[in-house]
Amino acid sequence: MSANDPLLGELSKPGMRSVRMPPPEVPVPADAIPAHLRRREPPRLPEVTEGELARHFVRNSRKNVCVETGFYPLGSCTMKYNPKRHEDFVGTPGIFRVHPYQPEEGVQPILGMLAEMGRFLEELSGFPHVSLQPAAGSHGELCCLMMIRAYHREHHPERTEILIPDSAHGTNPATVTMAGMTVVPVPSGPDGLLDIDAMKARIGPRTAGAMVTNPNTLGLFERRIRDLADALHAVDAFLFMDGANFNAIVGRARPADFGADCMHINLHKTFTIPHGGGGPGSGPIGFVEKLAPYAPVPWIVKGKGKGKVRLDYDRPKTIGKMRTFYGSSGATLRSYAYIRTLGAEGMRRVAEGAVLNANYLRVKLRDVLKMPFDRRCMHEFVASATDLKEKTGVRTLDIAKRLLDHGFHPPTVYFPLIVPECLMIEPTETESKETLDAFADAIRRIVREAHESPDVVTTAPHTMPVRRLDEVKAARELRVRWTPAPAPAGAR
Repeated sequence: MSANDPLLGELSKPGMRSVRMPPPEVPVPADAIPAHLRRREPPRLPEVTEGELARHFVRNSRKNVCVETGFYPLGSCTMKYNPKRHEDFVGTPGIFRVHPYQPEEGVQPILGMLAEMGRFLEELSGFPHVSLQPAAGSHGELCCLMMIRAYHREHHPERTEILIPDSAHGTNPATVTMAGMTVVPVPSGPDGLLDIDAMKARIGPRTAGAMVTNPNTLGLFERRIRDLADALHAVDAFLFMDGANFNAIVGRARPADFGADCMHINLHKTFTIPHGGGGPGSGPIGFVEKLAPYAPVPWIVKGKGKGKVRLDYDRPKTIGKMRTFYGSSGATLRSYAYIRTLGAEGMRRVAEGAVLNANYLRVKLRDVLKMPFDRRCMHEFVASATDLKEKTGVRTLDIAKRLLDHGFHPPTVYFPLIVPECLMIEPTETESKETLDAFADAIRRIVREAHESPDVVTTAPHTMPVRRLDEVKAARELRVRWTPAPAPAGAR
């Protein structure tokens, strides 16, 4: 296995095949594809055998670091293990092979499970309504902000400003802009929490709402969030809660109970669906009654007749559809299986385990890394390598790269931006004490190396298929498509 393994295009030989498609069972009219949409020449697709094709993808899969090959403590992204029984469940023919255009009468069991999933999320979040439409967390953010914007267009057209703390996820300000509103940044307090007084001071006649994360990205619970909610509600503004860190409180605290008006729920972060690689994702939203008229369609509701479930599009003020059909059903049903497996008591233990593991690691590492907020945290904590960098020249990025040599995916680095040389570490509840101890030991060895042999750390990784990449060049000169060499002159 090498970083220089040939690409499929380089393995290609004319005439090789991995599969032969059967001829169509019905005649295809010559004009089935309009002339202006037809290719002038066939696409230059790789021609390889099935064996070569399988080996190519298996080789590449072994080059990846993933949650099934090692600990993946990615702070604020909750990379937890995904149980295989959920994959088996959604892989059953009655779910996996259902055609998306099948009539409602033929998918009643699936609609029924999706409706029940909505009720589970309503109970866990405290909101009276849930929509399963959004395809990811950031998509759910956008959906909520569009609903808030629609409400204010009807009632307060001048309200277009959203308050956002400086510790927010980067998607928050991007979402505000995409929803046609304006960001009003607010610095956090010295204790790492929202400066509630500063937030309240910025509430004015143009304030549409605020976006906050609770627990926040430092892993701290916002104790005064209800005060902010009350101040916003007093002027008919909304409190959006970023649900990225719901894993820390699921089954223990409900966002609607401490004043949130809407939130997105990243199912991969709390309810175990595969994450990364572009999807599929699912980011349901919960919301209060005041925002319900603007929610996306369709709603999954009980219709006439015993147990019948139907899709309701009759919502005159809706912001419309957020995606095709009724959301990422396969992803959502994985999470449905997870909740049904654990039950109410199991969901409470999720949060308890996540918080316990994070505090265990925080205490294990606080004598080798600086802890800017060294007090009881929730599901994640933030460490800093500022002291190590000053003494040895070893940076946070170097620690992250060296961790790969120890079989661990690096934690989130350099975020949140308010902590210099930051490592944001989230162990999740699915990891054992033995794994946490091994990770802490690896960090300790790396810190010791930084003092004794810093070159070993600054030139890491040493065991990966590729070494240090020029990340700046990769970002500025993005190449994501292989281009074949020109065919020799006279070649066919």
